[in-house]
Amino acid sequence: MQWTSITAIFALFWVLSAFLVMPFGMRTIEEEGHDRVPGQIDSAPAQFRPGRIALRATILAVALFGLFYANFIYGWIGVEKLNFLGEPPQSKS
Repeated sequence: MQWTSITAIFALFWVLSAFLVMPFGMRTIEEEGHDRVPGQIDSAPAQFRPGRIALRATILAVALFGLFYANFIYGWIGVEKLNFLGEPPQSKS
């Protein structure tokens, strides 16, 4: 696998991980006991910490990419194992 492919696939895992870990640990303005600003949405976080989200996303992305790369090297799950519907029907030509 080329390093450009590794970088692109890791970036995809990182973005997916960022969206997965973003809601964990977030507290709204009401949960913190602060007053809302007029026009502010109810679900707005009281303290947005992008550094913490990036760290959590990086840790999860490294773990997921490690599993992906190990599967690439050792071939645990291949295309033939994902064929749940059996052989495709033969076309009559």
